[in-house]
Amino acid sequence: MAKPARRIIGGPSQQSGSQGSLLIAVAVFRWATLAWTVLVVAVDERNDSFAHLWTAVVLVALISMFTVWATLWLRVAPTVLLEPAAVLTELVLGAALVFFDNFAYDAEHSQSLGSAWPLAGIFMAGILWAGRGGFVAGLAIGMARILGELRFTPGWVWHDHKLDSLGTIVLYSLAGAVGGFLTIKLREAEQRISAAKAREEVARELHDGVLQTLAVIQRRSDDPDLVALARDQEQDLRSFLFLEPDARTLVPSLREVAARFNRLYGATAQVVAVSDPDVSDVARDALRGAVTEALNNAGKHGGASAATIFVDVVASESGEDTVFCSVKDDGEGFERDTTDDGVGITRSIRGRIEEVGGRVEIDGRPGQGTEVRIWVPA
Repeated sequence: MAKPARRIIGGPSQQSGSQGSLLIAVAVFRWATLAWTVLVVAVDERNDSFAHLWTAVVLVALISMFTVWATLWLRVAPTVLLEPAAVLTELVLGAALVFFDNFAYDAEHSQSLGSAWPLAGIFMAGILWAGRGGFVAGLAIGMARILGELRFTPGWVWHDHKLDSLGTIVLYSLAGAVGGFLTIKLREAEQRISAAKAREEVARELHDGVLQTLAVIQRRSDDPDLVALARDQEQDLRSFLFLEPDARTLVPSLREVAARFNRLYGATAQVVAVSDPDVSDVARDALRGAVTEALNNAGKHGGASAATIFVDVVASESGEDTVFCSVKDDGEGFERDTTDDGVGITRSIRGRIEEVGGRVEIDGRPGQGTEVRIWVPA
C-alpha cells in the first residue's frame, strides 16, 4: 500500500470529474455489498449453516477493514485507490472470499460470501486498466470460485455445475469489461467538454483583442501583403475558435488548413482521406496545429508549390487503431542528418503530437521535398 506522506491532500473534486464520481460510486457499492455480506453471515450463522464459521468471520473482517481504509483514502487522497497495489489487494480479497466460500459452509447453500463484494475490485481494475484489465480481473475472480469448489466441495463434478460456474465467470468478466469501457467513454466525454470550455474562454479573451486588431490592420493598412496576411490570420483564428459543427471532425478541419495554405502561399494543397477518423477534440486540434506548422515550413522555408495531406486509420504494433497523417510537399527538402529541428518542429509539431500520446517522423531529402509523418491514438 502507498504511504500517506507521498500524497497531496485533497478530495475527489481534485481528480477529474468522471474519475472522482466513479470512485465515489464504487465506494457506495462496496458499503452496500459489505452490508449484504454481513447480513448473509448473520442469517446463515443463525441457521447453523457454517462448517468453519471463523473462516467467514475473518474474511468479512478483512473486507470490512479494506472498505473502511478505501473510504478514508477517498477523502484524503483518492489517487491512492488507483495504484496497482491497492487494486490488486482488493482483487486478492475478492478472490479469497469466493475461493474459501465452500470451505466456510458445510453443504450446498443459496447465498455466497462473495456474491457481490468482489465486483468492486473488478470495477476498480476496469477503471485503472480499462476494459481488458477489467475483463481479466473478472475472469480471475471467476476462476477462483471454480478452484474453490474443486478444492472444498466433495464430489464436485464440472458437468453438473458447468452452467452455474460459467455464468459466474461471464458475470464477473463482463462487469469488468463494461466498467472499463464506460470509464474510457466518460473520460473522452470529459476531455471534449473541457476542450470546448477552454475554446470558449480563449474565444472570449481574443474576440475583443486580437481579432479586432487584425480587422483594424485590414482597414487601415496600405500594404497589400500585410492586409492579406492579417485577413488570413483572422480567418484562421476564427475557424479555430468558432468551428462549425461539420468542421469539428478531423478531415474538414484539415481541409481548412490546406485552403489557408493555398491562399497564403499561392500553392496547391489537397487532403486525401480514406475516411474521417473519429478522434477526440484534443487529438484533432493537435493534428490541425502540427499540419499547419508543417505546411508553413513547406511554404516559407521549402518554397513548395504543392503539398498532399494524407489521412488514414492503421493498426499500431499493439493492435490498437491509430490515425496516420502524412504531409508531403514538393519543396527544396533538406539534409536530415545535418539539420537540427527548429522551434517550429520541436514545439508546434513534435510537442503537440507527443502531448496526445503520438509520435512524429520527418523525412527530408535535398531537392525531393519533405514528408512529415504523424501517428496519434484513434
